[in-house]
Amino acid sequence: MKKNLIISCFSFLFCLNINAQKHTHPHNDHYTGLHHWEIPSKDPDRVILTFNGDPSTKRAVTWRTDSSITKSVAQIALAGVNSSFSKNAKTYTASIEKFDVGLYKSNNSYIVHYHSVVFENLKPNSLYAYRVGDGTNWSEWIQFPTANKNYSPTQFVYFGDAQNDVLSHWSRVIRMAYQTAPNASFVIHAGDLVNTAHKDYEWAQWFKAGGFIHSQWTAIPVVGNHEFQRTSKSSPKKLSIQWRPQFTLPVENSLNQKLHETVYSVDYQDVLIIVLNSTDYLEKQTDYIEEKLSNSNAKWKIVTCHHSVFSPAKGRDFEYARKNWKPLFDKYGVDLVLNGHDHAYARGHVPVVTTEINKSQNFNTLYVTSVSGPKQYRLGLEQIKVYEDDGYKADKLGEQTQFFQVISIENEQLIYKAYTATGEEYDKAVITKDFLTGIKSLK
Repeated sequence: MKKNLIISCFSFLFCLNINAQKHTHPHNDHYTGLHHWEIPSKDPDRVILTFNGDPSTKRAVTWRTDSSITKSVAQIALAGVNSSFSKNAKTYTASIEKFDVGLYKSNNSYIVHYHSVVFENLKPNSLYAYRVGDGTNWSEWIQFPTANKNYSPTQFVYFGDAQNDVLSHWSRVIRMAYQTAPNASFVIHAGDLVNTAHKDYEWAQWFKAGGFIHSQWTAIPVVGNHEFQRTSKSSPKKLSIQWRPQFTLPVENSLNQKLHETVYSVDYQDVLIIVLNSTDYLEKQTDYIEEKLSNSNAKWKIVTCHHSVFSPAKGRDFEYARKNWKPLFDKYGVDLVLNGHDHAYARGHVPVVTTEINKSQNFNTLYVTSVSGPKQYRLGLEQIKVYEDDGYKADKLGEQTQFFQVISIENEQLIYKAYTATGEEYDKAVITKDFLTGIKSLK
């Protein structure tokens, strides 16, 4: 009797062990030491919206799964007041890109699949719901608004460098920004999203810190110097191996292929946003800037790049931009330039330089440098003073503080506000512009 009981118990345990082995991920050994939120599965993760084409009729979405998902789809429909909206969903077949995380030797070695879709023929000024998956394993339904065809009120968020300890210390900043401006139409991440370009653990932190916000706010990612790194000691620095697979961004065919998906523009409701790569091939972008600005009749013109045109940090100097890009910003009346890199806060402006006295136009371009992550630098006050020779006037400075910014555009005003990580308003500036004459003032 006892012998039969022992045999039965052994058989039961053996079956349990076999069953457990059946449910173990086939590549489980490749995931040793990873957090569960780093590990890919059949379920979509790292879901993110980006612009790719007319924001009133198109939107791109990208997500990740493990390599077992070889067919994937996305569905989209006009959002409704109850779940029946999903019956009208249109299905898109996704493009799939195989990606070897182990291309960077400090990562665990395994294959993932990145999936992407560009939703097309959407209705302007409408709320849509979408989901992504393989037809069985789905994300939740996620909502976003399309842009209006015409000039309309809008609001967006801008972050300087997240970069270090992103999950621990940047998560509260992006979440406070969402509490402050939940209906923001899009978000600019002004470079150095992570510290180590190819390290998948850091990208996993960035996506986890933002959570569903990344899938709801359309992102405008900007490359920083920390998005460039060697994959090995003997190789040259290259763009983050994750950058192009995980962000579906516009391709400017007129530019050098190495600048693709790092230099692009977005026309959002009569607001032109030019995204630049301030780390590589600066000369090749100068003609692009002039071409975009000279051919635009947008009511507002915004430029963003990682390196600060007027660096507030000691020992920093982006001279090329001041000598070559700033004159174009002056010439074509760029309203706002958004930068990062210097881990401090500075808002300043360049007045209109003219021999005529015109008190109604006291301003040309507003320049902002900011930081959202925990890495902080001290201000270089003597250096800031030197910029006066370039016509720059510092209006508000700050250090040892994590920030996010909310920019609202309505009628003839652009209202800029900077907030601390705790949600307190730190700084405010209002640009008022006469669209007929181009005359603008700053308060």
